[in-house]
Amino acid sequence: MFIRSERVKVLWNRTLDEAVLIGIDSVFIVSIVSAFIGAVTCVQIAYNLTNPLIPKSTIGYMVREMTILELAPTITSIVLAGKVGSSIAGGLGTMRITEQIDALEVMGINASNYLVLPRILGAIITFPLLVILAMVLSILGGYLAGTLSGAMTAQEYVEGIRDTFIPYNIAFALIKSVVFAFLVSAISAYRGFYTEGGALEVGASSTTAVTHSIIAILLADYVLAQTLL
Repeated sequence: MFIRSERVKVLWNRTLDEAVLIGIDSVFIVSIVSAFIGAVTCVQIAYNLTNPLIPKSTIGYMVREMTILELAPTITSIVLAGKVGSSIAGGLGTMRITEQIDALEVMGINASNYLVLPRILGAIITFPLLVILAMVLSILGGYLAGTLSGAMTAQEYVEGIRDTFIPYNIAFALIKSVVFAFLVSAISAYRGFYTEGGALEVGASSTTAVTHSIIAILLADYVLAQTLL
């Protein structure tokens, strides 16, 4: 990807285009998923936390910890692996079988630098931003579910999410999101770039890219948790 690189301005414009396709177009699905995950997490914790000796603020604390450490970065990346990964693999696979990539190489353009690198950079830029959005909406979803269902008061929930907060957890979640972004974009781009055959093979490449990306996310999630926590 780095030999015979295009001009910086060209790569910058291509990266911004890919960031819009990857990030802006994924805001809606990430918002819906994260808000409902936070709400469901809050309701289920409240359902199981029936001991009167445990303060209700524990519900907010558990929603915050689960959201920041695991649900927001991992679930968001898995959702994006299905949406973004299949899009990258399908787009590059279609370009390969229609010989558009071959045409770029005939013109002397490094196709992997022009097509793959902006997609990877766009994913690395936008995944952390989407994870931050998922954190906020998930905690907000838990707040609305907890207060509207009567499981707890707003004051108890806010007290819980402020209890013994560790700022490093935010950094850990963002590190995970960057690693997941690289894995999803690189695996999907590889499967699409080296597609052979016809339309059926493009579909197979997209499916394989999503499957491998999800497996890579789960493996990397364990390795990062074991290493950084």
